[in-house]
Amino acid sequence: MCRPSDIVSPSIVVESELTDFDADQRLLAMSGVSLVIFTSVGCASCRFAREQLPRLDLHVDRLCWIDAGDNGGVVERYQVFHLPALFVVRDGEFFGALKSRLTSNELNAAVTQALTRTAEELP
Repeated sequence: MCRPSDIVSPSIVVESELTDFDADQRLLAMSGVSLVIFTSVGCASCRFAREQLPRLDLHVDRLCWIDAGDNGGVVERYQVFHLPALFVVRDGEFFGALKSRLTSNELNAAVTQALTRTAEELP
């Protein structure tokens, strides 16, 4: 018999859900590297990302999920044009968008490269 206490999340990183109302405040307060991921319920690639990213051995401290369909303000500020869209934030500083396949090796390389850029303020 399976009880709720028997179910363990497969995630190896901390996950957060952000919204228009709290995204900026929470990202500014978080220390370490955050991978900010914009997704949508109707997007097949987004469902794949939601399923796979928590299981990957990523060199980030947390995954921050934003539902693009419900959070138009932050979508506009980050200039999200396709989904899923991934961005890197470290210690409240913005390091830009990632263009990578959703594999641990390619994402880790993209995060490392992004962190060499000049940091900016959050959008």
